[in-house]
Amino acid sequence: MFSTSRRHESSTKSFSKGHKASKSSASFSKDSGISKRKHESRHQRRPTMTSMTSNSGDTTMGDNMASPIVTLVVGSEQRLFAAHEDVLSNSPFFNHALRNGYMDAASKRISLPDEEPEIFSSVLEFLYKGDYTPRLVHNKRRNSYELEAASEEQRAAVESTVYHRGIDGDLLKDTVIYCAAEKYGLDELKKLSLRKQGLQSGIQCSTILASARYAYANTPDTDSKLRAHYLALIIRSRSTFKRSGTMQLEMYNGGTQLFFDLFVALCNHVDDISTAQNTPRSNRHFS
Repeated sequence: MFSTSRRHESSTKSFSKGHKASKSSASFSKDSGISKRKHESRHQRRPTMTSMTSNSGDTTMGDNMASPIVTLVVGSEQRLFAAHEDVLSNSPFFNHALRNGYMDAASKRISLPDEEPEIFSSVLEFLYKGDYTPRLVHNKRRNSYELEAASEEQRAAVESTVYHRGIDGDLLKDTVIYCAAEKYGLDELKKLSLRKQGLQSGIQCSTILASARYAYANTPDTDSKLRAHYLALIIRSRSTFKRSGTMQLEMYNGGTQLFFDLFVALCNHVDDISTAQNTPRSNRHFS
């Protein structure tokens, strides 16, 4: 699992209404960032939902706050979220739903039965604040970006993953958010989630592979960011993956575009190395 600089809170903030509760520009850490521990049973992990409530200070967005409130019914548990119509309209997906009668006009409700509440909470947080927990912060001393700090005890691996009912297992939260951003037409959220993914480390091979499969299943073939991100990670960490029992099983089962793309990427990687080794030193140009 990941070891990240995350702030773990017993009750984080959200906009929940009820308590029904290139090569990728961003990439995972190097080989040492991948956990070699055995993956715990999926059936032992239970979904953890943290109810979150907004306050008026968090959601002040000028005139947007005067717009009508829309209720969103999310997931199989039908968890309720409330959002301003003008805020939702920043998403092409929701703008289309609001303008074309996909909302229950009488109750002003939109149903999202296939969405994970924890993921939608992050999407909604982004629509209001331009980021989602844990926030991306700039380290002035190092002149680099990182996830907001947390103590060692608070860096629980569960914070980096989310239990997804659709696959009955754990996925990288940032990957699922990226796919949700693809669905909702939020390009800036895609960039943000990809960048945050690049700051993660210490993840299990099984979770990486499950997340890669999910990414391929929920992004178009034209996606050049998230898919390349996973291919680069697996190639860079090949010494770990080639010993992974999960990787062997995935390769044996096959049948997905992921592994053909991985094969092509590996061939290109080998060709690049071979070309570099066979290039006469005298023909190389140095500045």
